[in-house]
Formats: sequence, structure tokens, C-alpha cells
Amino acid sequence: MSEHLLPSFYVLIGFVSLVFGGELLVRGASGLAALLRISPLVIGLTIVAFGTSAPELAVAIRATLAGEADISIGNIVGSNIFNVLAILGCSALVAPLVVSRQLIVSDVPLMIIASVATLAVSFNGNVSTAEGLLLFLSLLIYTGWLIVNSRRQNRHADRIADETYEPPTGVGSLVVLKLIGLIIAGLILLSVGSSLLVDGASTLARVFGVSELMIGLTIVAVGTSLPEAATSVMATLRGERDIAVGNVVGSNLFNILSVLGLTALVTPGGVAVSATALQFDIPIMIVVAVVCLPIFYTGSIISRWEGGLLVVYYGLYTTFLIITRNGAPVDSWFQTVIWIAVPITVILGIVSLLKSMGRKSATDL
Repeated sequence: MSEHLLPSFYVLIGFVSLVFGGELLVRGASGLAALLRISPLVIGLTIVAFGTSAPELAVAIRATLAGEADISIGNIVGSNIFNVLAILGCSALVAPLVVSRQLIVSDVPLMIIASVATLAVSFNGNVSTAEGLLLFLSLLIYTGWLIVNSRRQNRHADRIADETYEPPTGVGSLVVLKLIGLIIAGLILLSVGSSLLVDGASTLARVFGVSELMIGLTIVAVGTSLPEAATSVMATLRGERDIAVGNVVGSNLFNILSVLGLTALVTPGGVAVSATALQFDIPIMIVVAVVCLPIFYTGSIISRWEGGLLVVYYGLYTTFLIITRNGAPVDSWFQTVIWIAVPITVILGIVSLLKSMGRKSATDL
């Protein structure tokens, strides 16, 4: 009994820390956006996204240096899949998410390119140090482009900030320190909460006889993505929907370009990639990234039914993952899911697109 009690307590405290950490981080980041007169989307794509992805970076480096490359790759790929299907899906279920044109035109295509690049650099079964450096340099270029682009659109960003936020009164050093303090406190709570939750859940999994591989592919990936989940849901509840969507897209880019890149840089010989990840998990990550384009494009809104569909897909992916890792025959089950899921997705996508075109035509008239 006692062996269950302490891990369960860790899980509970971890969840509470994630909720409060997400609230503080969103409050500080949205206030900083108003103060600096920059787009909330840029804040979501950079400060919030990079901050909430810190647990993935810590886990990936620790796992790879410990010789557990499968946990590292599974953490990165699994987190990206969870971010889109579960986090965006749940956020859209809370409230429909308005998608910025910048995401559709540039950031989501970049996420797709980065996902494909993951398959390219790991195709030989290893992400080398040089390839890790290339990925990390790509992140620096992307972040620099975001800053330059934001400055070019400074007037537009000012208008967005004025319409979205009520600028803080008495702007001064104390206000700046308070906002930075909220962001730091939020990141600390997110990091501590994620660590407690992963450790507690992993211990419980071992007690109940779940394999180490399954822990890496499911609990670790989901656990380190919970900061993104807490932040995006809190941002949606507070009406900061640009931060909610930007956080997911930015985190996925950061996971690939920084987490995988830096992990390959600091690990002698690079990061080994298993055949299973190459043949199944990484292609699924690419498909999930590609799916974002039509969903984001239809009316520039992620509706509740689209969010629900994403959540269902994550449930199917997780079920398939568990079945295959246990060595059970899955051919008939997988084919059934494909024959049902694909037509439903295509039909609903066409219906959504037609509705979007109808709304646009009505607006033009």
C-alpha cells in the first residue's frame, strides 16, 4: 500500500503545480506582450513555447547520456504528437481557437519541414553531432526571423496589443520585474510539477509491471508535455488564444530543432534512432503536422468538433502503440481504424471547408 501512496502523492502535487504554473506563465507572458507592444503570437511561439519545452530538453539529454536513446527519441516524437492531437484538441474543446494567418502561411509549414527533417537526419539510424548542430542553428535562424518580422510589423503589433490587452498602468521597473517574476515562477512550477508527475507515474507504472519502453513512449512523453497542456488550456480559458496555439506550434519546433539538436550535440556519437521510431512514430509525427494545415485553414478556426477529432485520434494512436508494443496482432484492427478514420476525416474536412467558403462568400457580399 505504501509503495503506491508516495508516487500517487507526487502525481497529485505535480498536477497542482502544473495548473498554477500555467496560470502564472500565461499571466506574465500576456502582460509582457502588452508592455513590449509585440504580438501575443510571437510571445507564444518563443518565450512560452521554449519555456514549457524545457522539461523535454532536460529529460532527452539525461536519457541519452544514460544510454536510453529510445526514451529520448520517444519523448521528442511522442511530445509533438501529444501537443497537436491532445493539447490543441482539448484547448479547442474548451473554446474554438482562432488561428493567425502567420501560423498558416509560415509557422505550420516550418513545423512540417522540421518534422520531415527529423526523418531525414535519422534515416541512417543515428542523428550525428553535425546534424544536431544544423538543427540548433535552424532554431536560432527561426527565432531571429520572428524578431525581425515582428519589428517590421510593429504598427500592426501595436494595434493588436491595444485591442487585445489593457496595457499595465504605471509602467516602470517594478512592473517589468513583476511580469518577469511571474514568468520565472510559472516556469519553475511547470518544471517541478512535470518532474514530480513523471517520477510518480513512472514509479506507479513499474509497480504495476509496465515495461520501461512503454514508460518512455507514453508516460514520459505525455508528462513532459503537460506544461504545454496546462499553459495552452489556461491561455484558452483566459482568452489568450494566440498564445495557446502559438505555444503548441512553437513547442513542436523547439522539440525538434533544440531538444533533438542539443541532445545530439552533447552526446558522444550522436543520438541512436530505433527502427520502430523510423518506421512508425516519426512518420506519424509528420502526418500529424501535415494535418494541421487543412484544420487551421478551414475558416482560420479550430472548431470544437475538430478538437474532438484530434483527441479521438490521439486515443487511437495510444491504443495502437500499446497493442503493438505488447506484441499482439494488430493488422485487422489497424485496417479497421484506417477504413473508418480516413473517410470520416475527409468528409468532415470537406464539409468544414465548404462552410468556410460559404462564410467567406457571405462576408464578401
